[in-house]
Amino acid sequence: MKNRVVITGLGPVTPIGIGKENFLDGLKNGKNGIDRITQFDVTEYACQIAGEVKNFNPEDFIDKKESKRMDSYTQFAFAAAKLALEDSKLNLETINRDRAGVFVGNGIGGMQTLHNQYEKLFSKGPSKISPFFIPMTIANMAAGQIAIAFGIHGPAEAIVTACASGTNSIGNAFWAIQNGEVDYMFAGGCEAAISPAGVAGFTSMKALCTDHNDDPAHASRPFDKNRSGFVMGEGAGIVLLETLESAKARNAHIYAEIIGYGRNNDAYHITTPAPGGEFQAKCMQLAIDNAGIKPEEIDYINAHGTSTHFNDAGETQAIKTVFGDHAYKLAVSSTKSMTGHMLGAAGGMEAIATALTIDTGIIPPTINYETPDEGLDLDYVPNKSRAAEVNVAMSNSFGFGGHNACIVLKKYSD
Repeated sequence: MKNRVVITGLGPVTPIGIGKENFLDGLKNGKNGIDRITQFDVTEYACQIAGEVKNFNPEDFIDKKESKRMDSYTQFAFAAAKLALEDSKLNLETINRDRAGVFVGNGIGGMQTLHNQYEKLFSKGPSKISPFFIPMTIANMAAGQIAIAFGIHGPAEAIVTACASGTNSIGNAFWAIQNGEVDYMFAGGCEAAISPAGVAGFTSMKALCTDHNDDPAHASRPFDKNRSGFVMGEGAGIVLLETLESAKARNAHIYAEIIGYGRNNDAYHITTPAPGGEFQAKCMQLAIDNAGIKPEEIDYINAHGTSTHFNDAGETQAIKTVFGDHAYKLAVSSTKSMTGHMLGAAGGMEAIATALTIDTGIIPPTINYETPDEGLDLDYVPNKSRAAEVNVAMSNSFGFGGHNACIVLKKYSD
């Protein structure tokens, strides 16, 4: 018999709030987390806005000496993991840490460190490169640092599937617990790519919104006719997963049960999703089939919803393909309208948002939704959160390279 897997700890570090209560408050109130970039001078940049994490002090979570040996993406992940652990009230001293693991993915790795060290290399020479340059930059280090700090000896991996990284990490962790490999998993994603090269690179490929520099609060507008590109975000979203047996034994609060996971690839283009959302639809169906439910049982979809033309149109069509008439009875919203696109961290953040939706009965809105677009005619929960009974929900993530990942969450019941 397969283990049932539940979410008992939430660790959000986001542009609309750090920690569960602040993040939930942001979701309820449709808080905007987008503003002018403060991390470097953006005067010459076509895109000058992003969803930065505000008021983040790594020393609130990490020893000062250790924090200086971490890139920001790892600092965000470490903080998120500690928040998830604290929220879960799990005492690590009481568990077998050979049967605990860490799956924390990201899209790019230590991009800020890479920029800083290249500047040092070109201005001062190779002897001035930090001895921590490589471990600060490589994409596996968030998972590694969390495992080291918590003394976790089970599998610790960094899944790199661009914007699907966080959801793939949670889905793979779900399967690892379900199949009996481990009993506990810290899982999710992290990213800190708001750097000169990061912003310039995404701008050059015409992915970012460049027409709202003077009005950043309204830049991210998923599913709206006037959407013009995504807004980059940063942060981390990590959940603690455990067996239902463990959670019940220690009387843990259960936010939601994970019941399904699907993953596939468009095999179409390095950045553009396949037309019509064909393989996004297949991925959603895989998750539904894995959950052993009917499509009509799903009440809410936390959409990938990036605020780009191709994604929002394709995802809408994919939802219609999978759900048919039920697509028009679903609530579908994009939290990226508030946080921006947190890239490899997005799936982790959105899994937390989805779990909170089930737990609180409050569906987060798609803010900045003003003008309907032809063919995009679903219920996108425009501008204001909504109280509703949500028993089953899905969270979608679709990444560059054609990577698709979907998870299905359910309200826990015996």
